[in-house]
Amino acid sequence: MKVLVVLVLLGIHNAAAVTHSLKYFYTSSSQVPNFPEFVTVGMVDDLPIDHYDSNTERAQTKQDWMTKVIANDPQYLDRNTQIYLGHQQIFKSNIEILKQRFNQTGGVHIYQVMYGCEWDDETEEVNGYGQFGYDGEDFISFDMKTETWIAPQQQAVITKHKWDNDKARNLQTKIYLTQECPEWVKKYLNYGRSSLMRTELPSVSLLQKTSSSPVTCHATGFHPDRAMMFWRKDGEEFHEGVDEGEILHNNDGTFQKSVDLDLTSVPPEDWKRYECVFQLSGVKEDQITKLDKAVIRTSEAGNHIIIITVIAAVVLVVVLAAIGFLVYKKKTDKRPPSPVENREVQQQMLPTA
Repeated sequence: MKVLVVLVLLGIHNAAAVTHSLKYFYTSSSQVPNFPEFVTVGMVDDLPIDHYDSNTERAQTKQDWMTKVIANDPQYLDRNTQIYLGHQQIFKSNIEILKQRFNQTGGVHIYQVMYGCEWDDETEEVNGYGQFGYDGEDFISFDMKTETWIAPQQQAVITKHKWDNDKARNLQTKIYLTQECPEWVKKYLNYGRSSLMRTELPSVSLLQKTSSSPVTCHATGFHPDRAMMFWRKDGEEFHEGVDEGEILHNNDGTFQKSVDLDLTSVPPEDWKRYECVFQLSGVKEDQITKLDKAVIRTSEAGNHIIIITVIAAVVLVVVLAAIGFLVYKKKTDKRPPSPVENREVQQQMLPTA
């Protein structure tokens, strides 16, 4: 199944603003072995805050600080459980509807939804989105400007006409995505400030598979994910022979990144002219690691460390993709947070196809 995964890196060099997000992912599946028929997860800044699946049929929180939400709203889990139970039936029906639209019978089928918003804490710019997919392809998406639905496939045109005719629901969807959702981003940030707004510096290592392989500068355990990493020669950043990796998730909520340097044409006596630089948003001092053969880890154990951490991060991304779309992607709200997120509106965003 083709799944679109977009990883966004905000560069420190350009003093980029901090973007926070609240997203909900829904996946309904048919005949997928060892996977629940229905799964939901809510995420703040790409960290899961709650979860529900058809095996347990019970909403659960995923972050310690969510106990503060429940303290203000004791019915949070019970109410969400009932909402997700309703969604579970709608999504199951939608798979059957879409199977008929696509002239399908049995086999593995997956219906996915991602909706939510991003909020820029400097410009206050808001971006909302609602996207639906079927069997790994875009099925229908919400156009915020026109308050109508976009159908990239012929089989979605019926759904588009049906949903476009409900103008009141479309307006309510836009209001939620552009007004209510950003307010809840701020509130959740306020609840989870110590976790979501924390700063953690990484452990930086130099790794090399063989003496002729590129040298990898690997940083792991940093937070937030707004970081830059590059090689410098004689104090100047350069890119020749450099291969920069993406920022990846670690299982503990921190991040990792690596950048490779090809030293094939660099004589050993010139190695001292090179250094790896790591910059983390909000931290004034750079972490600088001099290119020194004596500190490069070349043993198989060292290689296993980076391979295992990268695999763990890739597995996490795949799991998140399997339960929804990862697409398109220090101010906080000081007011006391209201106790209930408007899930009634969210229910109306997920009608039958």
